[in-house]
Amino acid sequence: MTTKKTGSQTVTLACPPSFAGHANVVGKKEGEGPLASSFDYIGTDDTFGESTWEKSESAMQKQALALALNKAGQPASNIDWLFAGDLLNQCIGSSFAARGQEIPFFGLYGACSTMGEGLALASMTLDGGFGEWAGVVVSSHFCTAERQYRTPLEYGGQRTPTAQWTTTAAGAAILAREGPGPYITHVTVGKIVDKGITDTNNMGAAMAPAAYDTISTHLKDTGRAPSYYDLIVTGDLGNLGSELLLELLRQDGLELSNHTDCGMLIFDPQSQDVHCGGSGCGCAASVLTGYLLNGMREGKWNNILFCPTGALHSPTSAFQGESVPGICHAIAISTQRSPQA
Repeated sequence: MTTKKTGSQTVTLACPPSFAGHANVVGKKEGEGPLASSFDYIGTDDTFGESTWEKSESAMQKQALALALNKAGQPASNIDWLFAGDLLNQCIGSSFAARGQEIPFFGLYGACSTMGEGLALASMTLDGGFGEWAGVVVSSHFCTAERQYRTPLEYGGQRTPTAQWTTTAAGAAILAREGPGPYITHVTVGKIVDKGITDTNNMGAAMAPAAYDTISTHLKDTGRAPSYYDLIVTGDLGNLGSELLLELLRQDGLELSNHTDCGMLIFDPQSQDVHCGGSGCGCAASVLTGYLLNGMREGKWNNILFCPTGALHSPTSAFQGESVPGICHAIAISTQRSPQA
């Protein structure tokens, strides 16, 4: 029996799927940041024409998916599988967005790593021959996240210095079994890593050990040096989490001079008060489907390791004094379908 598994946690895709279309929708604050030119639609406010924040998040997902389908030149009826997720209880942002679209649906929860989880599952599904087209769409909304995880906005609570700003954004990608690149060539599925962090306002510290574990495992499984990649992009550790990640890797003798983080890219820390940076499912998703993939198409980068991270806690677990487990999935993206080893 042949196997596509490489090492302990990595899959080497025999038929790397291509990004046939990708798009994003973001809120007003995100549109005022440094990546504004890479976003497909910037809302003039964060309601997106809806009466509740939760409906606004679903509206973002529907619009991002529609834009990605249009870029791929495909109707929704051609999509074999849809992988979608968000931060809301029971993933209602995603299921309500998919309602009425008649696409076979998988609802996912990986916190801020959900875009990586969706891309991993979608690419393995297509590589396995279980369809020709798959969609991945994820979202987050500042106002829905504040209501669920912290305090309603009306409360006016103070944010701690280690806190991050949940992005109001949705990102969507349409993967095709055949087509021009960029391509997903490898997937390293992360493990749950928990170092006992209990401060839910310090997610960077909770997620950094998971990013360290997945990145180091990916390099070991593939035999690649960090310099193989033009960029190794985490999302979203923010400032503090990124510093911790680099120190953990440095202790192993690995220097990531090519590292950046979606949470540090999406906002301007000088002019936008976001403390340690951006977070939320939509942060990594919108940066990938705009800035990163656009840059690859323009020839700016040939190989990117996209490593979204997630803090897998809930309000209930936090109230019960539980620690915050972390997760990170690594997605190797290349402009070449058969990249060099």
